[in-house]
Amino acid sequence: MFFDDFSSFLAMGGHGLYVWLSYSLAAVIVAINFISPVLTRKKIIKDIERQLRREQK
Repeated sequence: MFFDDFSSFLAMGGHGLYVWLSYSLAAVIVAINFISPVLTRKKIIKDIERQLRREQK
């Protein structure tokens, strides 16, 4: 698709809100899918360390 200027590219022929909203929603979901396992891993490691300290006492 060819656009004359950047504002018409953002407007996407009147459908820009839906297009950019769906792109941003997809980007948020991808970011959550990358960040969530890292945070879960840190929590699991912290729980295991806490359990090991409790068992050593």
